[in-house]
Amino acid sequence: MKNPTIRQGHGPFHADQLRSGDPYELSNGHPIQCLPTGGRGSKANLIGGLVLGTDPDVESAGVDTGYAPTPGTLRAPDVAVGNVPDAPGWVAGAPPLALEYADTGQDEADLALKISELLAAGTRYVWVVRLTGPRRVEVHESGQAMRVCYPGDWLEAPGILRNRFLVESLYDPQAAATAALRNLLQRQGYRDLDEVRGEGRTEGKAEGRAEGRAEGAVESLRGAVLDVLDGRGMIADAAMRARLERCADPAQLRRWLRRAATLDDAADLFEA
Repeated sequence: MKNPTIRQGHGPFHADQLRSGDPYELSNGHPIQCLPTGGRGSKANLIGGLVLGTDPDVESAGVDTGYAPTPGTLRAPDVAVGNVPDAPGWVAGAPPLALEYADTGQDEADLALKISELLAAGTRYVWVVRLTGPRRVEVHESGQAMRVCYPGDWLEAPGILRNRFLVESLYDPQAAATAALRNLLQRQGYRDLDEVRGEGRTEGKAEGRAEGRAEGAVESLRGAVLDVLDGRGMIADAAMRARLERCADPAQLRRWLRRAATLDDAADLFEA
């Protein structure tokens, strides 16, 4: 990318003269008006922040974070990845990765200048998502020629992001949700959704086996009570059998089993 022509001379403004919320950025001391974002752009900003901010290797990310690498420069990428401290005020330096959305009415000259200034300040990648015309992402990398990626292509930022993701993840809600879910699962120690499902199936089988063993033990104890009574010539009537069937407490069944071995009348089985 050719460097754009910088405004002649240094302008009169410094970054410390602007407050958070002022609708301006600064380039070489000159103010650049930044108006509110339209509906399509605002949705895209949120989508991009979700995908990039949840990557398991990202420790900090922000939206419209103001960077002041020099006193006369103040730039705020739509989404910044890295170097976003949890503190008020403009941030010194620049983010390793900056994401910009270009929609209807984009000032191309200022966008080119902003990209140039971010790269000069230390940003490694500036990704520009084009929301007009064919959807695409322009990849600006320090020291490299600009390249264009289209839907179906993969984006990656080695050393900044752990995961690569599809171009459409930066503007399509469904693709973004898929990428963000993978990121969030990895933050919890899972590889992907398939691993979670596999763990669930394994745990379910283990729980099922444990429940089966427990129920089998209860059934054996019920049968043992009846066998002892029968062996001692005592017949359990229907009411006794129904009560035994309702009991699922192994400890209680063991107490009745011991009592069955010593009582003289089956009717006394359930007495305290």
